[in-house]
Amino acid sequence: MTAASFRERFDLDITLRDAALDADNRPTRRMIANAAIGIDVEDAYYSVRELREAVSWVHEGVPGGKLKLAAILANDGADDFQRCIYFCLAGRGVVAMLDDLEWLEDLLERRGRVAGEQKRMKTTLMPLMKPYVADTPDGPMVKLDGEFEQGPSWWTETMPSP
Repeated sequence: MTAASFRERFDLDITLRDAALDADNRPTRRMIANAAIGIDVEDAYYSVRELREAVSWVHEGVPGGKLKLAAILANDGADDFQRCIYFCLAGRGVVAMLDDLEWLEDLLERRGRVAGEQKRMKTTLMPLMKPYVADTPDGPMVKLDGEFEQGPSWWTETMPSP
């Protein structure tokens, strides 16, 4: 079998599927890998990167960090992907949340590199199956409030060790 035969109709979601099924991954990582399946390559990467940056800013006390995170979660003009990722990780401790976001961001960056190489080589890709039935959110939204109260999951000293 040639390398070219592996590249034809390549499944860009294969690493996400593997991560979602890997019993050695934490449940949160399996959840967020599943949530990213089918999301456009660039949209997935930049959405997770933006979310990770906002969570990091809140954790580090960067001015405007809370407003940035609230704006992401309250954005009624976007799809639900960022909210889905955030709420899969919310309440589990900010350090674990950031670790999982960095892990997914790395996975999605590598996925994007493969997609770019496939495009340069003019090979075909399996079509991504859209995971959402609507392009805009159709449920209750998070309130845009940059002064939200951070609960105990944001403070590592109150979290029990694993």
